[in-house]
Amino acid sequence: MNSSTSSTSSRLSRRGLLMCAAALACPLGAPLAHAESVYPAKPVTLLVPYPAGGANDAVARLIGLKMGENLKQPVVIDNRPGAGTTIGTALAAKAQADGYTLVLGSLASHAVSPHLYARPGYDAVADFAPIGMIGVVPLVLVVAQDSPYTNLKSLVEAARKQPGQLNYGSSGNGSPLHLGAELFKQRAQLQINHVPYKGGNAHTMDLMGGRLDMIMDTLTSASPLLKSGKVRALAVASASRLPELQDVPTFAEAGYPGFEVNAWYALYAPAKTGKDVLARLNASLTQVLKLPEVQEKFALLGVRTRAGSPQELASFTTDEWSRYGKVIQSAGIRID
Repeated sequence: MNSSTSSTSSRLSRRGLLMCAAALACPLGAPLAHAESVYPAKPVTLLVPYPAGGANDAVARLIGLKMGENLKQPVVIDNRPGAGTTIGTALAAKAQADGYTLVLGSLASHAVSPHLYARPGYDAVADFAPIGMIGVVPLVLVVAQDSPYTNLKSLVEAARKQPGQLNYGSSGNGSPLHLGAELFKQRAQLQINHVPYKGGNAHTMDLMGGRLDMIMDTLTSASPLLKSGKVRALAVASASRLPELQDVPTFAEAGYPGFEVNAWYALYAPAKTGKDVLARLNASLTQVLKLPEVQEKFALLGVRTRAGSPQELASFTTDEWSRYGKVIQSAGIRID
């Protein structure tokens, strides 16, 4: 073989080897690219617009833990409290819409604060892609144990006989407790004075001390006081009676049909998050909410799990945003 033939053969051999290598690389490379596109491929951040340690934080951490196990990727809790939940919620609205930043939404973040703050930093409806509901916390109307009001009817009659003489307390202007009571005032056409407190449990202490006539409280906060016998419940703002308060009528049973007021939790992603990612997250959340251990722990927090589709949450968010916007405007509520 001459040198020219040998050189040509060598080049053909090298070319053949390269073509074979490329052919072998293709089937191997395709699964790798597919694996990288599977969601989630890295940890997910769950922004929580509340401080660590409270009931809101407990809800987020339980959901984050169990969804992390389900998704096979950690869900990292990032507490960003302040300004009536608007700081953390606004941060979520501006995050990249890739499914790796989510936010714990609530009555405060998506229905109340957007109406109370002139510049909340986000649009509660347009800036978010709903994932699904987590659960609701019914409100309960309570009075002191030695209160003369034995049922809702007697309280309403006293308020009508003495317009502007009865007082109710809340954890602050614009709080769910404040707005729940205002909704009832408007529904029953009552004149009852609002006494706002700076958070904590000062309003419940004053109720037990006889300085307030009533409060609307969450089931979470009211349960220990009810069990201790320090307060009495006159009505629950839920669609049906609560298992732990079987002797307490609903507002509907007490003469106010359709009156249902809940604090609530839901999961949202930034707007424009892909539908496939939202579907994956909704499926994970739905599975987590069915776990007996999750339902048991939520029950201790007064939370009733309520799974649903992204579309259902979208409709619910719009309705709640509209409902509380009207009561805030009508009552002239301002933040402290």
